[in-house]
Amino acid sequence: MAKVYKTKSGDTWDIVAKEVYGDELYTSFLMGNNQKYLDYFIFPEGLLLEIQDKPDNDDDFLPDWRR
Repeated sequence: MAKVYKTKSGDTWDIVAKEVYGDELYTSFLMGNNQKYLDYFIFPEGLLLEIQDKPDNDDDFLPDWRR
């Protein structure tokens, strides 16, 4: 079951990824699960982002130098 993150004014994709997953490198994973908000670069307060569990295989989301 997905969790929900309620945005704060000024949040960005990478800030949210760092907060919920512990690393900005999960930004694309977060964006993929919240495609209806892709027009936002800086979030307003109160959007509800779907937070899926981190993938079992991080290699799919990490750059080569981090694997």
